[in-house]
Formats: sequence, structure tokens, C-alpha cells
Amino acid sequence: MHTAELMKGFPPEPAGQVTLANWRKPPFNKWSFHHVREIVPSADIRNDASDVWNLPRAVGDLGSTPLMIDGRVLPFASFLSGTDTDAMVVLHRGRIVYDYYKPGMDRDTPHILMSVSKSMLGLLFGILVERGTLDSAALVTSIIPEVKGTAYEGATLRDLLDMRAGILFDENYLAAGGPIIEYRKAQGWDPYGPGETPSDLRSFYRALTEWDGTHGGVFHYVSPNTDLLGWVIERQAGRRFADLMSDLIWKPLGSGNPAYITVDRLGAPRCAGGMCTTAEDLARVGEMMVRGGRRGDKQIVPQSWLSDIVQAGDRDAWDKGDFAVYLPGQPVRYRSKWYTLDGAAPMTFGIGVFGQNVFVDPASEIVIAKFSSHALPMDKERIMLTMKGVEAIRQILMT
Repeated sequence: MHTAELMKGFPPEPAGQVTLANWRKPPFNKWSFHHVREIVPSADIRNDASDVWNLPRAVGDLGSTPLMIDGRVLPFASFLSGTDTDAMVVLHRGRIVYDYYKPGMDRDTPHILMSVSKSMLGLLFGILVERGTLDSAALVTSIIPEVKGTAYEGATLRDLLDMRAGILFDENYLAAGGPIIEYRKAQGWDPYGPGETPSDLRSFYRALTEWDGTHGGVFHYVSPNTDLLGWVIERQAGRRFADLMSDLIWKPLGSGNPAYITVDRLGAPRCAGGMCTTAEDLARVGEMMVRGGRRGDKQIVPQSWLSDIVQAGDRDAWDKGDFAVYLPGQPVRYRSKWYTLDGAAPMTFGIGVFGQNVFVDPASEIVIAKFSSHALPMDKERIMLTMKGVEAIRQILMT
């Protein structure tokens, strides 16, 4: 089916209907990823329309410059199509040097971040640590006693932040059964079958009772860790995650549009992947990080927290972990829900399935926010092309 035929008509033809059962599958995801709240319940993350951070536009057209990738010249448009790009915003020294939106999207269209949502939680967590609301060394069970007797027994919040909790959970996005399917149903992202009893995110943790290693060991990507941190944040702060994100990040940031986050049937936020923002607002997040967590004279995220993200993280834990295969041979570390690529020009970035990204290069003052709709959740070829394209863009802007 051609994507232009999706959700067309009143009602749409059955073959073109995007539903809870198909919204993450191709080609339906090319429509659903920027219409998520029409499929899954959500909570608003409000902005302040009277205080928007203006991003001036630079002179020139980066998009007319071809990219040098693997010794060959690749037209910019070919890079966009080759990575199924839905939207892209590039900032250099605080100015928009390039933006792109596929038909059906514009600068005001929110798009799902998938696991870049985790990175957003990581920033909020740092703010709450500085305020004394959270302590990353605390045991999870000291705040959420409901997970006593599960595999989270003995894990600290830091173990969850760095994906180093020894939880038996197979993050296989193509699985047809098992805990990951029950997890999706609990979060409201998959429909229930006939006769199935509705679940929810918070009760789901009772099923995670087995370990696959020690807490504080190797990098092991488990998305439920981040939703559990969302529960920790709400309980300790006594407020909804969406409202905290609004008051502590989205409004101070000067976001141009409201964001939103999907919630389960009882209102628990899908912190691991359900946040939806515009590409320009995600670029504002990166620009705030370039500026040491500040917007003007306002400190939003503690500088010390951002420095820890860049400087800490265990390279050996990453190399022995289950995601190193997607960035082979790359000097990567993971800390507080962010990836850092070491080297002569270090870069911090967030990654989400189906091609969601934000890249932050503070030294060169470069930010790249990119939304995509890959056919596969984790497409190694497209991930590598994205990384190489980003590096080519950085090289152009550095010169």
C-alpha cells in the first residue's frame, strides 16, 4: 500500500486503517509515528507559548551539500531517503542551518521519540537529584516496595539509569510471544486478545522475577527499567511525570509546542518510549545541552549532571553488553540514559527504535534532531548510515 492512502476517506478503507494492532508496522508507522495520540492515550506536557526560545535561521543551504560517506559522494536527499527520514533539524552555533519535513509533517508536528524518551527522563532525573528529591544510590525497593520479591531486589536507581540491572528480559522487538508482548499490552501499545484480563505498567513488574546476571554488571538493555524509574520519580515527587517534565524542562526550555507522552489505562507514563515532540523542540533540548544545561541565564539541567553523562559510564560494560553489535568498533559508553561516543570530537546522543535520534556535539556547537520511520525496529544498516551521515555533517560544519 502507498503511504498516501493511509487513513484516507471517511471512514478509511480497511486496508489503509492504522490501528493499535498495526501502528508500529510498515507502512502504517509512516502515518502513526506523527499521530500517536490518536491511537494510544496520552498526557500533555505543556509549554509556555509566551516564552518561546527563538532559533534564528542561518544563511545558506546545508541540504545542497553532498555528504562524503565511505569514500563516496552521497547527495543529501539520498541520505534522507536512505534512512527513511520523517523530519530533521540541524543547529550550528544556535542557528538552524537545515531543516526538513516529509509531506504531512511540519515544524509544529509532534513525532514519537521512542527510546529518546529515556534520554529525556535522564535529564529530568538529574534535575531532581540536584533538588534532593532523588538519590541515584538508593535501592529501588526503598521507594517502590511493590517490586520486592522481583528481580529488582537489590538494584539501585543508578543500575536502572545505566541499564546495568541483572534482569532477565529479552528486548527482542520482533518476538511473537513472551514477556515483551505482555509488556506492550500493559503499556497500552498492543491490543488484548479475547478473554485476556487488562494489565498495566505497574502491575507488570510482578512478572519479572528472574535474574540474568548481577546488578551493576554488563550493559543490558531493558526498557521496563526506565518505566520503573518513571514510577520512582512520580512517587518521590508526588506529581505526574508529564507535569514535572512540563514545569522543569519543557517550559523553561522555551519549547515552541506542547509535547505529550503515552500512558497506560491507569495513567502511568511510558517513559521508556512514549514521549512525542516536534523536531525543532528536540533540537532545543540539544542546544540547551550544548550550553551546559542553560538557556540564557537560566540553568535548567545541572552542569554537573551533564558532565557526568559525558565523562562517566563504563566502556567495558558497554562492550560486553547486548547493544554493542549495533555500533561495532565504536568507543561508546552509556550513562543516565545517554550514549557518548569518545574520540577526538566526542558526541553525546540518544537513540530510539525505528530511527529516532538526537546528537549533541558541545565542542563544535552542533545539534542534529532526526525522526524516521524505518521498517525494522533495529536496522543495523540504517543505524550505521545515520551515524556516518551525522559524522559527515559534523565534518562539513566544523570546517
